[in-house]
Amino acid sequence: MTGLPQFKIKLYADGADLNGMIEEYKKGIASGFTTNPTLMKKAGVKSYDEFAKAALKAIPDLPISFEVFSDDLPGMEREARKIAGWGKNVYIKIPVTNTKGESTASLVKKLSHDGLKLNVTAILTLNQVKTVSKALSPDTPSIVSIFAGRIADTGRDPMPIMKDAVKVLKSNPKAELLWASTRELLNLIQAESCGCHIITITNDILKKVPQVGKDLDHLSLETVQMFYSDAQSAGYKI
Repeated sequence: MTGLPQFKIKLYADGADLNGMIEEYKKGIASGFTTNPTLMKKAGVKSYDEFAKAALKAIPDLPISFEVFSDDLPGMEREARKIAGWGKNVYIKIPVTNTKGESTASLVKKLSHDGLKLNVTAILTLNQVKTVSKALSPDTPSIVSIFAGRIADTGRDPMPIMKDAVKVLKSNPKAELLWASTRELLNLIQAESCGCHIITITNDILKKVPQVGKDLDHLSLETVQMFYSDAQSAGYKI
C-alpha cells in the first residue's frame, strides 16, 4: 500500500500561497483547491481580486473555493455573485452562520437554486449538516465542509459525525462531503473509510502521502540515521 492509487477520495490542496498552489497543480496530485481569509492573511495576500484571478489563470480546470467576507446576508449574496463570475471552476464558500450565530441556510438555498456552486463551510455539527442538506439544490454541485480537525481538537472523535453526514447527504447526489481542517496524514485514511468525497490537505501533509504504507522497520532506521546525522553535523559531543 504505497502512493495514491488506492484512494478513491479526492485530495484538495488547502492554502493561499500561489506558488505552492501552482506547484501542487503541476504535480497532478490535487483534484481541487480551497482557500480562506485566515490562510490568505498568513500568505500575505493584499488584493483578493488579484490573488483569485492569478490563481484561476494558473489553475483553470480544477475546482477552487473562494470565501465571502461579509457578515450580513445581503452582503454575502452580493459578494457570492461577484465571485461566481470569476470562473466556471469557482465554488463560493459560505459560512454556515454569520458571527452572530445566525444561520445562512436561506441564502444557501437561494444561491444554490440559482445555480451557484457553493462550499458551505465551518460546519461542526450533524444538525448543521441536516439544515444545509435541505437548503442545497439537488441540481447544483455543492460541497459540505465539516471541520473534522476542529472537532478532534475538542477531544471528540469526528468519525461518527462524518459517517452520519455521509448518510444525510445521500439524498443529494450533487453534494460532496469534505473533511476539513486536516491535522495529519492519518486523517486521509480516516476520511476515506468514512466515505467522504473530499479531504483538504495542506502542502506539508501532501508531501507525506508517498509514505502511506511504508515499512515501519525501515522508517525506524531512517529516523535513527537522521538523529545521528544531525548530531554529527551540529558537532555535539558528550
